[in-house]
Amino acid sequence: MPVSAADLSSMANAIRALAMDAVQQANSGHPGAPMGMAEIAVALWARHLKHNPAHPHWADRDRFVLSNGHGSMLIYALLHLTGYDLPMSELRNFRQLHSLTPGHPEVDITPGVETTTGPLGQGITNAVGMALAEKLLAAEFNRPGHTVVDHHTYAFMGDGCLMEGISHEACALAGAWRLGKLIALYDDNGISIDGKVGPWYADDVGMRFAAYGWQVIGPVDGHDVAAVDAALAQAKGQKGQADAGRPTLIICRTTIGKGSPNRAGTAKAHGEALGADEIRLTREALGWASEPFVIPEDVYSAWDAKAAGAAAESAWDTRFAAYAVVHPALAAEFTRRMRGELPAGFAQVAVDAVIAAHTQAATVASRKASQIALEAFTAALPEMLGGSADLTGSNLTNTTSTPPLRFGAQGQVLQVGDSAEGQRIGRHINYGVREFGMAAIMNGVALHGGYIPYGGTFLTFSDYSRNAIRMAALMKKRVIHVFTHDSIGLGEDGPTHQSVEHAASLRLIPNLDVWRPADTAETVVAWTLALGNAARPSALLLSRQNLPYLPKAASAAFPDAAGLDAIAKGAYVLAEPAEVGLKKKPQAVIIATGSEVQLALHAQAALAKLKIAVRVVSMPSTTVFDRQTLAYKKAVLPAGVPRVAVEAGVTDGWWKYGCAAVLGIDTYGESAPAPALFKHFHLTAENLAAVVRKVLGR
Repeated sequence: MPVSAADLSSMANAIRALAMDAVQQANSGHPGAPMGMAEIAVALWARHLKHNPAHPHWADRDRFVLSNGHGSMLIYALLHLTGYDLPMSELRNFRQLHSLTPGHPEVDITPGVETTTGPLGQGITNAVGMALAEKLLAAEFNRPGHTVVDHHTYAFMGDGCLMEGISHEACALAGAWRLGKLIALYDDNGISIDGKVGPWYADDVGMRFAAYGWQVIGPVDGHDVAAVDAALAQAKGQKGQADAGRPTLIICRTTIGKGSPNRAGTAKAHGEALGADEIRLTREALGWASEPFVIPEDVYSAWDAKAAGAAAESAWDTRFAAYAVVHPALAAEFTRRMRGELPAGFAQVAVDAVIAAHTQAATVASRKASQIALEAFTAALPEMLGGSADLTGSNLTNTTSTPPLRFGAQGQVLQVGDSAEGQRIGRHINYGVREFGMAAIMNGVALHGGYIPYGGTFLTFSDYSRNAIRMAALMKKRVIHVFTHDSIGLGEDGPTHQSVEHAASLRLIPNLDVWRPADTAETVVAWTLALGNAARPSALLLSRQNLPYLPKAASAAFPDAAGLDAIAKGAYVLAEPAEVGLKKKPQAVIIATGSEVQLALHAQAALAKLKIAVRVVSMPSTTVFDRQTLAYKKAVLPAGVPRVAVEAGVTDGWWKYGCAAVLGIDTYGESAPAPALFKHFHLTAENLAAVVRKVLGR
């Protein structure tokens, strides 16, 4: 039965009432966007969104992203009204400690929230990643007569999302990739925190998105449910050759704080409670007679999506069961990948890779060691989806198993290969010079499921990506960053490209594993741990210059699987004094990472000639080592033995290990060949040995 205009109005006003009541009770929040976007939400959630409140994670649901996440009461109201496990008590507890309704939406906290949105622009960028994942999974798994991947990605966004530069990076890529199932609805209310945006935001948004290759609909009246409904139907239908495969932007003209007699259309509605008097006046203006946090039963009934959601999922279950009969291997593979589980043989692939690295003992740059590891892992894991921000030949993120991803004129994913049997979709993405966009798109891919995203750029450009890296860590998502050219070792490009503070900076991000491997074996282990940890992003910091393979002490138990475990603890004893002919306990410990481990070994040998016994500890990951047991830490770094750390970067982070001295670089680099730079900055084995002698008074 069609819903009457009065019912639609009540559905929208329920959102407004919940938004203003929750913000008022918390005395904190943003009522303006939920009140202004209420009819847009009715049109999408009541007439188009495919979802099941009883099962928020079913594979073929539509994805919804509230990119303007400050308007979080909009999604909380929608989740509550449509039947998710989000009771009214949680709306009453808005923005309070340990509630399911935090200030900005957080994935895996509130049922039905697909991504954590707060930093503006990243939500729409996550949505691009989700839409890309849907498109690629459809190309991989759908078969004639059996469509098991077929859903849309919807995003709400405001002026702030579009002002942030990341939206340009991501939306340009969405157009180039022709993500036809991505539909963004722009809340064009002309207001931000500072007031009317005209003086600082004069973009022609429609022309901007048309230039990206999007279909642009509108402006439409964002307070007219029928108008928004028609625009959504047009976006989903995409009729006409010109619109085939194009993402869609629907421009919705709205009034922020709609319904508030004195705050509507003003910056005052944006980010503060309306106040008791204004809420009373708003209720009168809307004709909303219910008390705070009370929703009439007929409004609940109009919003209830449980039956429709169950039917939609049941229909998909039936289709998938039929698919599994005809394509059992594909069905099993799809299920595994959407669960985020690695294949049963992954552990053996990892062991074989580290044994091969130890056996070959190659002298290569760790970026090349990474590519060697990737050759093994991408062949074994079809879910690995790689890329680079226009630095593929430098980052070495491409492999023989990951041909470039390409799209046809109508947006179809092109198959590549030399024969019909070898045809497959590309798995290496050319992101262009878009580091921040790449990082946040990878977050969206990981959030969607079905792929493990990794992408490369220079370590110094991790600054561009940093907030998206932080968001991956906050959301506990498996996203892997390949950062090459990790130090002054890149040489002549100079201080603009030479990383000094970046390793230390990344190590400060909670829940991010940072690896700076010293050779091929350590690089393989870093990749193994990054791929195996489904609840943590990783950053691999890799050298441009060649690094020798490091001889492993007997205690590291190479080349068997136990050697994998030794490195996997983040730090291990690489060489004892006995390795250089001294039969006594260590008088000092040198801790080193990456390219500086070889300096530590040379210094150890030089000190041995002076009868000074030194243990060398390779610490490829401080973040992983810090999680080990106290007993293991003491075994690697024995109490009472002076410690000296060496790394071609800032020294601050190393003092936490009780070091008596740290050899590093607390200034910016210079432009010169790498060997000259290491000598210039005193990062030599001779100087390291001198530092140890000074610590020991020798």
